Amino acid sequence: MTNAQHTSPLVPTAEIGVIGGTGFYQMRELTEVQRVRLETPFGAPSSAITIGTLHGRRVAFISRHDEGHRILPSELPARANIWALKSLGIRQLLTVSAVGSLREEMAPLHAVVPDQLIDRTRGRPATFFGDGIVAHVAFADPFDPTLSEALATAAADVGVTTHQGGTLVVIDGPAFSTRAESKLYRSWDAAIIGMTALPEAKLAREAELCYGSLCFVTDYDTWHETEADVSSELILQHLRQNADNARQTISRAVAALGPPPNDCECHAALAGAVITRRDLVPIETRRKLQLLLEPHWGPLDSEGDA
Repeated sequence: MTNAQHTSPLVPTAEIGVIGGTGFYQMRELTEVQRVRLETPFGAPSSAITIGTLHGRRVAFISRHDEGHRILPSELPARANIWALKSLGIRQLLTVSAVGSLREEMAPLHAVVPDQLIDRTRGRPATFFGDGIVAHVAFADPFDPTLSEALATAAADVGVTTHQGGTLVVIDGPAFSTRAESKLYRSWDAAIIGMTALPEAKLAREAELCYGSLCFVTDYDTWHETEADVSSELILQHLRQNADNARQTISRAVAALGPPPNDCECHAALAGAVITRRDLVPIETRRKLQLLLEPHWGPLDSEGDA
């Protein structure tokens, strides 16, 4: 396997990353395609990474649950996925997810581009840091507004009824919500519910990537009094209709995106976030995290020291 600690001439590079969710396992629109399997300090990503050209941009695609949908939401190697994409050079990350709706107006087959998150997961590794180094990144606004605008505009142009803004509640799963939980989340004024955006979005921030999410509604969760309760059968039925819309939307969003601005806050998330004194960080930890630390702390010398 290719070691993805750093990019090299042997490893292809990309500008934009895409993580496909339930029902979105391939990007057939890519040309000049390469498939690579990468290893990271946090294990292997969810799938082989497909790298190709789309509208003149190099794009790297990961299937979040792998083809055949083999990985539980709580088992996702989110750290490996984000690290691998970062190591390929991407700076902007577009993601696609299937979600349940917590609002009447956000109906099945609609798209939602959220602007906030509520974390109801437990025990998922949610940081690259630890082992002798502490970092606290700002996460007040988890989604990049430029990416969100591009996704919302692209979805509407495809002909999908699109809602821009709203809070996404992320639960562990794999079971769906109880009726009481669903009503509780509605009382919090949340808009949609899913299982995969966290810790993915937190890790993207630590990796200093812009992050945007395109969510396709498949059901009304369990709160609705007249609509059918969420089920895998219902979700799969709607996923088939959403898959083409998702691919077209991502394609249009990539075409619309320019290079990220140099002053984007996402790309400086670690500036001032690491509070451990550099000389106290174990060298093994420094080596492991060098992909993230080098822009701020500089290279390691030939002996492996700062």
